[in-house]
Parts: sequence; C-alpha cells; structure tokens
Amino acid sequence: MRWRLLLAGLVLAAVAAHPTAAPAATGLPPIKHVFVLIHENESADASWGPSSPAKYLARTLRAQGKYLSNYYATGHASLDNYITMISGQPPNIITQADCLTFSDFTGIVGPDGIAIGQGCVYPTAVKTLADQLEAKGLTWRGYMEDMGNNAVRDNGTTCAHPNIGLLEQDHTQSATVGDQYATRHNPFAYFHSIIDEPSCHANVVPLTRLTADLASEATTANFIFITPNLCNDGHDGPCVDGQPGGLTGIDKFTEKWAPRIMNSPAFKNDGLLIVTFDESEVDDSSACCSQPTGPNTPLPGITGPGGGKVGALFVSKYVKPNTTSDVPYNHYSFLRSMEDLFGLEHLGYASQAGLAPFGADVYDNPSGAVAAASATAPAPARTSLPATGRENFSAAAVALLGVALVTSMVRRTVFRGRPRTGSR
Repeated sequence: MRWRLLLAGLVLAAVAAHPTAAPAATGLPPIKHVFVLIHENESADASWGPSSPAKYLARTLRAQGKYLSNYYATGHASLDNYITMISGQPPNIITQADCLTFSDFTGIVGPDGIAIGQGCVYPTAVKTLADQLEAKGLTWRGYMEDMGNNAVRDNGTTCAHPNIGLLEQDHTQSATVGDQYATRHNPFAYFHSIIDEPSCHANVVPLTRLTADLASEATTANFIFITPNLCNDGHDGPCVDGQPGGLTGIDKFTEKWAPRIMNSPAFKNDGLLIVTFDESEVDDSSACCSQPTGPNTPLPGITGPGGGKVGALFVSKYVKPNTTSDVPYNHYSFLRSMEDLFGLEHLGYASQAGLAPFGADVYDNPSGAVAAASATAPAPARTSLPATGRENFSAAAVALLGVALVTSMVRRTVFRGRPRTGSR
C-alpha cells in the first residue's frame, strides 16, 4: 500500500511538471555522422585541466576541437547517465544503484513520455534515439569493448545483457581477466524497444568491428556510441589485468581510436566526434540547465541535484579548433542536440521548455572551411555555474534514496574487481 501511494504521488508530480516540446532548431551544420566516445567518473578539471595525466586528451586532442567547460552529467552513479543520453529518461532509484539485478521497469509511461516508477529495462513504449533514427531510415550502432569475450558471462556475443528477472544478477558488474565488458555502460541494453528486436544483434556489437566499418562512409552509421571496457574507460585502476586504468587508460584508448575516427571518410565528409564522461566524482552532485529532479528520485545525484561537471570536447570541421565555450549544457542537452541534427522529435526531458541545444557557440565554423588551430594552449576550465536548488521531498522518498545509496556503496566495494582509490 505504501508503495502504491508513493507511486501515485510520483505520477501527480510528473503530470504537474509536464515538459513542453520545443520547435526544431534551424541553422545547424550538415553533420550526418556523429561519433560519441564516453569515459567514466572524472571531474572536468581532472580530465581536461593543465595537470591532467591524460596528455593526449587534454592537450593534443583538445587543441583540435572546442571544449565545453560547463558540461554536466545528470546523475550518479553510472547507468542513469547512459540512459538519459539516449532516451531523455530521468534517473530512478534502481538505475541510480546501477541495476545489480536485471529487472523490468514497473510503473506507467506518462503523456510526456517519461516513465514513472522504478526498474531497469524500460517497456517498448519508451523510445530512444536509436528507435528514432531507425524510424527515419537512418543508422546507428553501439560498439562495446570486450562484449562477448566471455559469451557465458556476458550472456551473448552481440546485444549482450543478462536475462530479465527480479533475481537475475548482472554478472558484468565487476571485471574479469580477458573480459571487462560492463552491461551498465551499454545503454541500449535497457530498452525493450531495442533488445526485443533482431536488429539489436546487428547494431550493438563488439568494438572490434569498428575498424572495418570506418573504412567507407557507406558502412559507417549515422550515430555511433563507443564504450571502452572497465579499464580503458577509466572506471578501474589498477585494472584486473594489471593495467593502470584511470586517466592513463582513458588517454591510451582515446589516442588509439580518435585518430582512426577522424581519418575515416565519414568523419572527413560531415562528421562530429564528441568525447565526454558519464559522471563526475561522487562528491560533485552539481547540475545546470534547470535540470528536473523528479519524478522517480528526489535527488538524481544521490546527495544533490545532478552528476557534476565533466566537460566535453567537440571535434569537427564545423567547429573552430582550440576554442572553449562556457555555455552550460548537460546530457539532456546532448540528446536534444542529436535529435536536432537528425531532424527528430525530442524525447523525455530533452523536450523540457528552455533547454538549450548546442548552438552557434559550439558550431562556430558553419562553412566547414579549414580553420587553423591557435598556437596558444587550451584555456583552463572556467568556474562552474551555480547548481540548481534542491527540492523538498517526502520521508518515504528519503528512505528509498537511502536504500539506493547503501546499495550503490555495496556495489562499489563488492562487485567491482579492483577499483582505484577515490573513484567508482
């Protein structure tokens, strides 16, 4: 009865906060191939600042693009951010705890497309950017490093995810030698609209397939989402196989794959490379952009409104190199902007009134003419803008959030193989 009353309250709150869809953006560059490379659990200053050990990322690559110094994650821990980036769905208490068991989402889908309730795998009615692209005849692909290296552990070699059920454990929560794939860093696995379709096995594939697909524009998808393994995305350090991980692993991976992407025919023609992070360190729960805090959890950042400042880098011929934008953006802005580029409707909280998509501050070389990089070093990250305020919430919601926090802490200490100090 208490759960039903709480769910009813959440439904009423969501209806009251119904976001308004905005008209499609105009004047965007003709970008038709987007490559997203996402890493783990670092603050903007640690990743992109002058003292970053990731020298290729923070110096060489940053000098080739535009750095978004006020780009924010939308929650803690990992999974809720990945889900937001491709669907606009807000965190719920179960996704905040990274879905230790792979259960169906229980609740309703509101008139605004926001799923109201708790759980992991969203019903078919909840759509994603991938669904939108397919409906428009465009292509997408998720490349997951190490997926299927151990087909039994990963439960498949393509479109890999645990069986669905209240007691079905996600065995990829910690790395093993030879297989450091993590389901929770593969957002496509959490939507029935994707995993129930045969095309999932063609579109959610091991990273080893990317090199061949980059060989021609015809085999390069319009939207590409790249997830390194638990070592190369910086999540672990030292890693289960003895590699350093952390920002060192991030830098090595980025230095290997970014040039391959930027030298591909599709990127050279009309491409955009985005490098960012899922969330900041756990002590940073700041947010921007009037980010909603409901309806499924009182605080998306567990101790605050958001996932902290992570920064993002954009590399394209439509972007002036070695420049910085201080305009605030977040993962909802990311989804809205991807939808604008491809002429799609806005999903979930990507449709909220007043949310700014990437604009002329980012796409500041609209002609695509070659722009020479400045000889000066990249500017340091600016001071973050004030975080949004915390909303009032009920004692029942606080209790549920406490469960998520405890579960998250248990996961960090038990299910991760050899986490690096001070990181998740």
